[in-house]
Amino acid sequence: MKTSFSVALKYGIFIAVTLIAYFLFVRLFNLHENIWLRLFNGLIMASGIYYGIKYYKLSVSDSFTYIDGFKTGLITGFVGTVLFTAFMAIYMFHIDPKFTEALLGEWFSNYGEGTGILVFIILIEGLASTVVLTLTFMQLLKKSYNISQKA
Repeated sequence: MKTSFSVALKYGIFIAVTLIAYFLFVRLFNLHENIWLRLFNGLIMASGIYYGIKYYKLSVSDSFTYIDGFKTGLITGFVGTVLFTAFMAIYMFHIDPKFTEALLGEWFSNYGEGTGILVFIILIEGLASTVVLTLTFMQLLKKSYNISQKA
């Protein structure tokens, strides 16, 4: 029997690997500074959380509760976000420090905290989208107790 945590860990790692692969693919074509291409990150996160919750629901079928699904979605998104944030921190601090300067421009030279702020923004953005997406998907995947009435 699959546990909520094992499913969340599997799909969270899938999210992180997919986000890293997408970033490196975009970097390959030197489009990594285009802010609009980050919209696809949201689709990757959304699909990972949705399929994580859905897989867990299918694996436990009758014993699926809202709390278990919500927990699965949150852990999935948190794992994916933390792993991707760690990758981006390594990338921005050690592999390509010029990437941060290109993104922040003037702001980087004024405050000198640009890379740390970007890593923090990536983390907060991922965690916030995790909560919103999990709440949204649980509305679709929760058990319904509505009784349909025929007129």
